[in-house]
Amino acid sequence: MKTAVIILLVALSTASAAVLFAADPVVRVNFDSLKWDCKPEDMGFCEAKVEGDKTKAGLYIVLVKFPASGLMSKPHFHDETRYGTVIKGTWWTGDGDVFDPSKTVPLKPGSFMKHPKGAHHFDGSKNEEVIVQLMGTGPSTTTKMKPNEGLFAPSMPGQQIRK
Repeated sequence: MKTAVIILLVALSTASAAVLFAADPVVRVNFDSLKWDCKPEDMGFCEAKVEGDKTKAGLYIVLVKFPASGLMSKPHFHDETRYGTVIKGTWWTGDGDVFDPSKTVPLKPGSFMKHPKGAHHFDGSKNEEVIVQLMGTGPSTTTKMKPNEGLFAPSMPGQQIRK
C-alpha cells in the first residue's frame, strides 16, 4: 500500500510539474497579416500591434510607420522606457524640446535606439517610408511638449504630406 501511495504521489507531482512548465504555443506574426491603424489626424502615421497591448500592464511590441512624404512627431515623451529597432527606411531622430528636423540623427535599418522614460524627443521620416519596431512595458502614454498642437508635422518646411 505504501508503494502504491508513493507511486501515486510521484505521478501526481510529475503531472503537476508538466502543467506548470507546459510551454505556451509558438506565436508567429506574418508582416502581411498586420492590421495597421491609421487615423486621419495622424497625417499618414500608422501603428500595428504585434504583441501585447500598450494600454495595459505588461510587454508590448508595435510597428510604427511614417509616410515617404516626410512626417515627424513633434517633441514629446513617454512614461515608460521604449526600445526602437529600424525595420525599413531611415528613421530621423532628435531629442530635446525644440522641433528642428535639420538637427536629427539618421538611423538605418537594423539600428537601435532607447528612449529612456521621460526623455524628450521627436522622430520620423524625410523622403522614404520608415517602419520602426517599438517595445516597452505598458501602460504606455505619450505627453506632447505643446499639448495644444497636434503630435505630427511635416519634416521639411513647406512640405506637403501625402498619405
